[in-house]
Amino acid sequence: MKYTKGALGRVFLLKFENNDVLIDKLSLFIKKERIKAATMIFIGALREGDLVTGPKKPVIPPQPNKVAFKDGWEVMGIGTVFVNSRGPQIHIHSSMGKKNKSLTGCVRGKSKVFLVIEAVVLELKGVKASKDIDPSTGLNLLRIL
Repeated sequence: MKYTKGALGRVFLLKFENNDVLIDKLSLFIKKERIKAATMIFIGALREGDLVTGPKKPVIPPQPNKVAFKDGWEVMGIGTVFVNSRGPQIHIHSSMGKKNKSLTGCVRGKSKVFLVIEAVVLELKGVKASKDIDPSTGLNLLRIL
């Protein structure tokens, strides 16, 4: 295990609206506010999108098990953001439910908000960390510097 120490910076309350593409809007916000590292929690609903629900098999490099969802799902989640030379690197995990079904995984791509998502973004100051592609796994992994 590796770790770094920092402090909380600014705190933001965000409201994502119907049909917002969650990751795109979050990326624009991170750039506008010049946030370098953050964590977030959120609740609301997603209309449609893609989720990675673990690897197909537990091998390295892993092949993602992708699941598409549609027709509006209740959602709650948590994520991290670290900015590198390619821009904001956003990693969001969520649990979502619809009727008697549930999914848990990593939110990807063009996942769209249904009605609203309320989020709290906590800026992390002074942490010595980044995210970049790990050559052995092909994944965008956290690096403690």
